[in-house]
Amino acid sequence: MAEVKDIIEDENKIDTVISDDIELKGRLVFKHSLKIKGNFEGKIESDGHLIVGQEAAVSADIKSGIVSVYGKINGKIRADRRIELYKKSITRADLVTPDISIESGSHFDGTCIMTSREK
Repeated sequence: MAEVKDIIEDENKIDTVISDDIELKGRLVFKHSLKIKGNFEGKIESDGHLIVGQEAAVSADIKSGIVSVYGKINGKIRADRRIELYKKSITRADLVTPDISIESGSHFDGTCIMTSREK
């Protein structure tokens, strides 16, 4: 997990960053990596890596390869590879994933279904 955390902390290694002063509603579709620092409400679809920043508030139905949560998230999350909940994050969601990491100090309220890894 250390290598992923290094990428997340260096925004230059992330393909797209949605700034903290932006509010979006709708459907987001992306291929590689996306960090949300602002507010988003809607649906997110990707095979890539979604990062919810510390200052972010996301209310969405999410399907992604990897989802890393540092901020607040409400909804449903389906990750084909992994879900990561970091310290000080607040996650109120139903999770479906083959691999999960919950760091001490994070808040998780919801259900978690562990699936087998997709080939």
